[in-house]
Amino acid sequence: MSFTEKSSSAIVGGKTSQLAVVCHGATDLRVEERGIPIPADGEAQIQVGVTGLCGSDLHYYSHGANGTFKILSPMVLGHESCGIVTALGPNLPKTVNLKVGDRVAMEVGVYCKTCKFCKIGRYNLCSNMRFASSAKTFPHLDGTLREVMTFPAELLHKLPPTLDLPLAALAEPLSVVLHAFRRAHLTPGARILVLGAGAVGLLACSLASASGASSVIAVDIEQGKLDFAAQMNWATGTYLLPKGPRVSGLDALAAAQTGWEGLKSSDAVQAVEGLSEGFDAVFECTGVESCMQLAVMAAAPGTKVLFVGMGTPNLLLPTGPAMLREVDLIGVFRYANCYPDALALLGSGRLGDVGKMVTQRYPLDRAGEAFEDMRRGRDKDGNTVIKPMVGNLELR
Repeated sequence: MSFTEKSSSAIVGGKTSQLAVVCHGATDLRVEERGIPIPADGEAQIQVGVTGLCGSDLHYYSHGANGTFKILSPMVLGHESCGIVTALGPNLPKTVNLKVGDRVAMEVGVYCKTCKFCKIGRYNLCSNMRFASSAKTFPHLDGTLREVMTFPAELLHKLPPTLDLPLAALAEPLSVVLHAFRRAHLTPGARILVLGAGAVGLLACSLASASGASSVIAVDIEQGKLDFAAQMNWATGTYLLPKGPRVSGLDALAAAQTGWEGLKSSDAVQAVEGLSEGFDAVFECTGVESCMQLAVMAAAPGTKVLFVGMGTPNLLLPTGPAMLREVDLIGVFRYANCYPDALALLGSGRLGDVGKMVTQRYPLDRAGEAFEDMRRGRDKDGNTVIKPMVGNLELR
């Protein structure tokens, strides 16, 4: 499918213009006034609710790039979002069952439908995909940090009636986790290590616990996030990884070895018989080179590592030891066919009170404050930042 949003002077809520949060480069974030788009063939117009900020948004804000994906022109950030349908364009696909007023979550990757990966259902690997708020393709496709947007109607997912609208923004990171779990092929009773207790890592802990894992150990450099995982009963044990300089190559490998030795001797691991020999699956959710190396070391023979985090384009991995132990190294890139199940999970309550992950809320005109708090890891009151949400705080 192709999609190019067209601006106009449409009226929504009595307004003919809207606010949008636009990244022009590293730490150059501007709240701008833009026109309101109208839906073309096959599209819907959405009044955007809230958008959850994630690590890729922070990379674009801090560096003007996410790994090798560099911003080449001003781009609206944000892709974890939800909203309410305000208008429908003509010629909707027959598979679409939407009406004005429906609450929806937006799956923001527009794939081509014609390549070999799209045809076999692995559309996350589509080389022609345009993903909102990603600089991987040019022209960039604007993200969701704005008041109104249009999008292909077939990529909008109606919410379960039991799901509050703001929590639907968590369907995007949960879809990443679901995709990773599907690639892991875990069995009940598995012993799981999660490296990184940000929003994705915490959702991985929650899903592992809900799926019958016997042990879930969470690792992070921030004690507040580990305390949260334990308080939510999503982790059976936690380990605070000592902070150090961000290094690469052989220096990172040495740091990883030190980290694994510390983790092996920790109370969290020693409390479980045989766990110091390795985990059944390791979910690496940081994208930091030394943590990615530690993940390989921490996997038991014959198991697997799921690389969920992004941010290190080139790195040194201990592949020799991994091959000798038949440890499968599995990449995880976004998701495919996960949104309906993610929304159903969020609405079911099986994952616990995931709404507590939303630690800060900001209106659009305070987006800069949200990004700075996220970069520091704490807000102005000293509270740990886990999942900040930005947008229309009143929309339900």
